[in-house]
Amino acid sequence: MPELPDVVIYVESLRRYLVGQPLVAVRLSSPFVLRSVDPPIQELEGKTVQAVRRLGKRIVFGFGDEFFLVVHLMIAGRFRWRRRNQKIPKKLGLAAFDFPRGTLLLTEAGTKKRASIHVVRGDDNLLQHDPGGIEVVGCALEAFREALTRENHTLKRALTDPRLFSGIGNAYSDEILHAARLSPLKRTNQLTDDEVSRLHEQTLATLEEWTRRIRDEVGSGFPEKVTAFREGMAAHGRFGQPCPVCGAPIQRIVFAENETNYCARCQTGGKMLADRALSRLLKGDWPKTLDAWENPKGTL
Repeated sequence: MPELPDVVIYVESLRRYLVGQPLVAVRLSSPFVLRSVDPPIQELEGKTVQAVRRLGKRIVFGFGDEFFLVVHLMIAGRFRWRRRNQKIPKKLGLAAFDFPRGTLLLTEAGTKKRASIHVVRGDDNLLQHDPGGIEVVGCALEAFREALTRENHTLKRALTDPRLFSGIGNAYSDEILHAARLSPLKRTNQLTDDEVSRLHEQTLATLEEWTRRIRDEVGSGFPEKVTAFREGMAAHGRFGQPCPVCGAPIQRIVFAENETNYCARCQTGGKMLADRALSRLLKGDWPKTLDAWENPKGTL
């Protein structure tokens, strides 16, 4: 799922390409991507894009007469900028937005179509799409602490809860927790003042660093390689590979369609966190420490 750094770069690029441009036509290839009926999406045709901004992980296009187009890319949704009147790809294409300078395609890989489009009118209706999490980049320590400790959750869940923090998902929560040297399963009510401060510092630093990296990569073009798995990440998507800090193999916890990646040596004091599926399968053979994982019974 595109998270804050990628969504920020999408917004910056879409502003360059679309602000001041009238929407000539909307074409939908999937009736399910449009999740609203009033106002009808055709009301946007002929209106000019006045602004593009981020609302959590959603991208909001502001038009005249207080009309807004809200796009949530979910896990596999992506934007593509192509020549005007470009055909919508048969397998991946969901929608096309035709402008005088080109066509903005909305695509989604995979069989589960989760990306969504809503058309709303008025600021009050737009706010209904805001989960309410604080903007962490630039936020003060006390505001961060209040959001973090509002409910007692694991750090992984707290960071990825859009009601608490805006724009952080599976990938960058792994990177933040690795940089802060904190276990993803530590409870928010167990944190010391030093740990909260460290997490705040590394949350800002990680998001700002990756936003800068992606911005430099895209330059003045349009982002075409939006992914949750990037070269240079310390933990996310690097199961079994050496931690860039200590060299221990990166571990993971798998739950449903998500996984948490962490370094046992840097983040959990060498303790292996129980993977629900594997620990149930292996039972007593499940290694509880990094040493036991690296040196199983019967080996030297």
